[in-house]
Amino acid sequence: MSAKERITIFDTTLRDGAQTQGVDFSAQDKAVIARALDAFGIDYIEGGWPGANPTDDQFFDAPPALSTSRFTAFGMTKKAGISAANDPSLSAVLNANTPAVCLVGKTWDFHVDVALGITRDENLGNIRDSIKAIAPREALLDAEHFFDGYKANPAYAMECLKVAEDAGARWIVLCDTNGGTLPHEIEAIVGAVAAVIPPEKLGIHTHDDTGNAVANSIAAIRAGCRMVQGTLNGLGERCGNANLITLMPILALKMGYDIGKAGGNLHKLKKLSSMLDEILNRSPVDSAPFIGGRAFAHKGGLHVSAIAKDPTSYEHINPDLVGNARNILVSDQAGRSNVMARLADLGIDAIADKDGVTRLTTLIKDREADGYAYDGAEASFEVLANRELGHVPNFFEVIRFSVKDERRYNAKGLLVTASEATVKIRIGKTEHHTVAEGNGPVNAIDLALRKALEEAYPVLKDMSLMDYRVRILKQQDASAAMPRVKIESAGHVNGEYRVWSTIGVSTNIIEASFNALGDSFVWLLLKTGQKAAT
Repeated sequence: MSAKERITIFDTTLRDGAQTQGVDFSAQDKAVIARALDAFGIDYIEGGWPGANPTDDQFFDAPPALSTSRFTAFGMTKKAGISAANDPSLSAVLNANTPAVCLVGKTWDFHVDVALGITRDENLGNIRDSIKAIAPREALLDAEHFFDGYKANPAYAMECLKVAEDAGARWIVLCDTNGGTLPHEIEAIVGAVAAVIPPEKLGIHTHDDTGNAVANSIAAIRAGCRMVQGTLNGLGERCGNANLITLMPILALKMGYDIGKAGGNLHKLKKLSSMLDEILNRSPVDSAPFIGGRAFAHKGGLHVSAIAKDPTSYEHINPDLVGNARNILVSDQAGRSNVMARLADLGIDAIADKDGVTRLTTLIKDREADGYAYDGAEASFEVLANRELGHVPNFFEVIRFSVKDERRYNAKGLLVTASEATVKIRIGKTEHHTVAEGNGPVNAIDLALRKALEEAYPVLKDMSLMDYRVRILKQQDASAAMPRVKIESAGHVNGEYRVWSTIGVSTNIIEASFNALGDSFVWLLLKTGQKAAT
């Protein structure tokens, strides 16, 4: 395989990805995603199905201007019994006036016989006439259920492909529509097809129903396909489509293929993935290959020690290549090397303070034994480390706090539970006694603390609580259970929007929550360079 051999990237996030359960793109969402894909350098962007729904009609009526990608409309081959010119569905696709059109056509005789209920010759005619009708635009055939069709009746499945090629199809895309074909089958079947149809005309479209969509795509490319279809973050019907966020770096960085402009933008890969998560209001998948938060995370002391000497000892690529970063975790498995590496990542100079690092390492292990988990609460670790090394100003001192819950009728006559928090803290030389009512004890504590702190530290006004989770660590006695509280906060840190996590552990869930909240406030004050109020 030549290092310069070209693989064309075809994105179907806006069409096949839009069929994901719980995903509902607006026309504006589609435009934002299309522009991002174009800027990244994706070769083809399949925008949807004109005429299928109002959103796609709106999107195709005012498509975004693209500079790199070929904008593609999706549709299906004409129905039997009417001409291509008189088929309303095909006409809607043609009227979208996109440079390329991708039509799905049946290639499994079972579907032709049962789903369509027409003769096999009629199906061949539908494919031929529909592909011809697209000309002079670029025509693609999505050979639906091709692998199942080939296993059932290889002669007919191949005849469908040949009809499309003879009619002028630029690309013939072999689809594992049910997602049940395995990599060794894909490679064998694609190899047989590539002996008849030139590889430069062959594409692959896989689904992830056996967890093999990426592997199947790679197998198809090894056997001859030169286009790969997929979606951002593996969106798609049922278990999803082949994940382009995983496939592109594999093809370019691991296999040496040329993937065009996208290959030069892989350092923006994590940002591209995060953009889609933000639009969908989803949390990123930490375990995602290449771009996940855990993709280059190192926890074991042996690993971290080796990483410090040579990152290739435990990293298959440089995380910078895909826009990610190395993450040295601290936990009960951490040694001095973990702690030193993590402190260095945070910009904390502790080389000269060997005793402080030793104390911190011991403290981390002791706290992890008590239920803390600093590998999932990096902000709390940073506060703990700075505090142990003497780098945390006395921003505020908690004198006491209390929380009261009351079940009562509100002004509308509805029975509600109200929480009221009272906090007494010292800021500089001044004591503040504040009270706040919230929709729960944690919200009430948060509001009471803010009343006292925001006047002295206005930067806290921008901070908000995003998530609150509780895990019971010791369950031998429910009344004496040990809860661990994790809080996720968000706000702007020196102009950059950030999300950070803090943790608190106590036999008292309110105290655990209070401690996690306190760490969240202190972390933001530290990161924004605040001075302790006097």
